[in-house]
Amino acid sequence: MRGGLAVLAVAALASGCAQDASEVRGAAGRQPLQAPPARTLDAYASKLGAVHAARVAAAKRWNLERVPLTAPPPPAEKPEIKAREGFEVTGQENLPPVFTSIPTEEKVVFLTIDDGAEKDPAFLRMMSELRIPYTAFLSDYLVKEDYGYFKDMQARGVTLNNHTLNHPYLPGLSYSGQKREICGMQDVIEKRYGERPTVFRPPYGNYNRDTLRAAKACGIEYAPIWNEEVFADHWDYREWDRKIHPGDIVLTHFRGEDDWGGTMRDMVREFLDKVTAEGYAVARLEDYL
Repeated sequence: MRGGLAVLAVAALASGCAQDASEVRGAAGRQPLQAPPARTLDAYASKLGAVHAARVAAAKRWNLERVPLTAPPPPAEKPEIKAREGFEVTGQENLPPVFTSIPTEEKVVFLTIDDGAEKDPAFLRMMSELRIPYTAFLSDYLVKEDYGYFKDMQARGVTLNNHTLNHPYLPGLSYSGQKREICGMQDVIEKRYGERPTVFRPPYGNYNRDTLRAAKACGIEYAPIWNEEVFADHWDYREWDRKIHPGDIVLTHFRGEDDWGGTMRDMVREFLDKVTAEGYAVARLEDYL
């Protein structure tokens, strides 16, 4: 075990060493790249070992079938995000793109959670202990019941994004009505959580050109929807092959036993057991935007 961790430590330290060596060469000609001191490798290997042990313990504690895989580092160069074919609107240029996956060859998926009805403290602990990133899309009519719950979520590193004030069918509203719903939620998130989102999901995944025009006017840059939806006991798929693909965005909701016969923790197990068994890690959506 220690040997394997030491190899990982060497790889993790290599980029920093290379930068240092480059600076030395620039000042004094070519110099051999020096290996990090053994004690540095030992300390880093010990840290990796502790992190892995914590994930193993958390997976056991939360009754997962396997230890979740660790996502690769975020891409140094962000992928170009375009509207999915067939999801464009007339005059799409310069409007937030609607997309269902991120262009990547890495075996990663992105977990996104909508609305805000269920506020389960155990879910927050579970996701933190397992170190699973996710993105929240919030609607004020549900979030206002307990703004503090989502403040705690934000403090754990979760990005809180826009899902409108009242979760309406947006294409049924005028442009000004849609703008009130989207900009109004921008104001709520900024007031309660200190940041104005750049990411927005239209309720039900329904939108028209006015939706995207209003979203852009409110400061939105991206409008992701989803390729799969996970519940406490099953998955639904957009694609005909009913499979997960690299870069897929997965939807679920803040829901509990009254809505789908299971808890948020049951949903996480359903989600993680499948993606891990198929060799996928969970990455943070914002790292790719």
